[in-house]
Amino acid sequence: MNYIKGKIKKLIFYSKESGFVVALFRVKESNLNEINNKTITITGSFLDPSIDVAMTLYGDYKKNDKWGMQFVVESYEVDKPTTKEAIIDFLSSPFIEGCGEVTAKRIVEAFGEKSLDIIKNDKEKLLEIEGLTEKRAEKIHTSLINYDKSGDTILKLQNLGFSIEECYRIYNYFKDEIDEVLANDFYKISEVVDFRKVDSIYVNNYGDKSDARVFACILESMRILSFANGDTFYYADEIRSTILKEFYIELTEDVFLECLDYLENNNDIVRIDKRIYLKEYYEKECNIAKCLKKIDSKAPKMFYNIDEKLKDLEEKLKIDYNETQEKAIKSALNNNITIISGGPGTGKTTIINAIVKLYIEKEKLGPADIMETIALLAPTGRAAKKMNSSTSIPAYTIHRYLKWYKDSNEFVYNEYNKTHHKLIIVDEVSMIDVDLFNALLNGISSNVKLILVGDTFQLPSVGPGLVLNDLIDSDFFNYVPLNQIYRQSDNSYIPFLAKEIKNNDLSEEFLTKKDDYNFVQVDSSNIKSAIKQITDISLKKGLDERSVQVLAPMYKGEAGIDALNSTLQEIYNPPDRKKEEVIYGEYIYREKDKVLQLVNDLDNNVFNGDIGFIESINGNKIIINFDGNRVEYDKKDLKQIKHAYAISIHKSQGSEFTHVLMPISKSYYKMLYNKLIYTGVSRAKKSLTLVGDAAAFQRAVGNNYSSGRKTSLKEQITIVYNN
Repeated sequence: MNYIKGKIKKLIFYSKESGFVVALFRVKESNLNEINNKTITITGSFLDPSIDVAMTLYGDYKKNDKWGMQFVVESYEVDKPTTKEAIIDFLSSPFIEGCGEVTAKRIVEAFGEKSLDIIKNDKEKLLEIEGLTEKRAEKIHTSLINYDKSGDTILKLQNLGFSIEECYRIYNYFKDEIDEVLANDFYKISEVVDFRKVDSIYVNNYGDKSDARVFACILESMRILSFANGDTFYYADEIRSTILKEFYIELTEDVFLECLDYLENNNDIVRIDKRIYLKEYYEKECNIAKCLKKIDSKAPKMFYNIDEKLKDLEEKLKIDYNETQEKAIKSALNNNITIISGGPGTGKTTIINAIVKLYIEKEKLGPADIMETIALLAPTGRAAKKMNSSTSIPAYTIHRYLKWYKDSNEFVYNEYNKTHHKLIIVDEVSMIDVDLFNALLNGISSNVKLILVGDTFQLPSVGPGLVLNDLIDSDFFNYVPLNQIYRQSDNSYIPFLAKEIKNNDLSEEFLTKKDDYNFVQVDSSNIKSAIKQITDISLKKGLDERSVQVLAPMYKGEAGIDALNSTLQEIYNPPDRKKEEVIYGEYIYREKDKVLQLVNDLDNNVFNGDIGFIESINGNKIIINFDGNRVEYDKKDLKQIKHAYAISIHKSQGSEFTHVLMPISKSYYKMLYNKLIYTGVSRAKKSLTLVGDAAAFQRAVGNNYSSGRKTSLKEQITIVYNN
């Protein structure tokens, strides 16, 4: 392995999360003679990449296709200073707290070349230095001890089997706790690194029979069940079968019950009758119920003369609210908690707009007051933008509103630090899981009017819980269901088709072409070519990828999302010498590609489900434009995106598209069920084209595969409200 000695002179890029660094490095000595006394580019992961600190790097000097020659660092060590000048530089560096250059010189004048050993082994000697207090002496001593310890810990983690990037993530997360974690709570590392990787390393180093592993794998099996089924509690048999299937751990009933006893005594789980809960989900459902009761128990601030004001608004907006819409508006303004639910075309957006306008008028709010008093929220960025466009008031994702920090998975606004808004409207509540709803209620004041808007028949949240349905089924809140559909034209059909799907009552009309709807019947094997033909025709009509969205149930298969994206990329954005490309895994991303964000990134104001376009590619740097928000990605960050010419119906939730193309293939098997199809159909704003097998569509409408979730929120609300 090659080595270079020298100092970092300039940081070009540094990720605090992963420790990944691109920097300019001045080489003082190397076994590679051609780079001695030269400044070169280095890349690799560093715990603390400080400038002008002497270090030795080990790795390979090789050519990068885009960036030229680079030294790729596999490991490194900071050189221990030996001369007096070097010791002064080190003590006054960022590594050592409480010691500036003046103090460093005084220490070296007193102790010479033995300064570092004296600081580590006899910190009391520091008090002999002029101007050094006991507190500063302790800081200097602790910094030096931790500095030595960090290098040893990184090496220890690498030897266990973690990658260097994972080592830095683990060390930065646990800091002083790391020795305790490694010795007594190894699986706690799964808070930072994927559980299966942690489990694999544990088994390789310590074997697969320990109690610690069994306990950790039981808890992980419960989490797997939560995200597979949406449950917040489980039964013993399903946990035992999951731990066997996922981790090959077979437990007798008696041994399993002993494990549950231990986990319950350790406060990891809660058992009530035959139900077994992860403690976190049990406590969150209980807390949600208590928070709602606290909001509901406040005396509501009444809205007088509401009928008169509503008439004035109707005249101003040239709208006639029906009886149910009026009830929803009045209920929202005169109660502390109101739930409004309805399918497409039932006027949810119209109602939100009316509530906001009437509240602003009643409270006589100016522009600045509106920002301080009203909060419009949604679980996705696209849903928030939709609220903003309909009300002309800023709207936020819940994560952004609560100020979420990804690294620690914590919110700035929480039970100890609450927001102050008086009117909060949350849209697309069916998408919100127990974790996020609990965080929202923790972060808002109990002195609030809370309005929850959604569609109970849409797909439930990806995470565990069935929040919207449980709130409604508890029957303790003001609930207004919207059933009347407003036609866009006499020959419009989309909202009526959605209602037929919801009611499992598909009429023969679904094969008849309408102003906003068409079903193109083709054999499943010809779906991809049919979509290609429809797309070509749409392009000639001026409908490009910005206005047309393909939605499909699954990724794999001939008519799956991956195959469709490959075909549609060739149509919408074919290879061009003028367009830069970057290859990531099996995918080619090129300038002007339509892409989908897969994770929340609060720092860059981009969220799971947001759709953008690649604006430029310059080497490993990719700029993606999300509706005017330009975000820079490194090549390694491309795991956060996918092509978005076709996206999953799950990812489309909370969004609305002008024109929707949706393949229906019998090859989709159990993914063809009514809630999924309903959700896809209800994303279409102006037109919907279904392509494929009519019989498969009919089966899907009649298929209630979407299994019921095991949740306790309804029961917890009942308990709290009855006490």
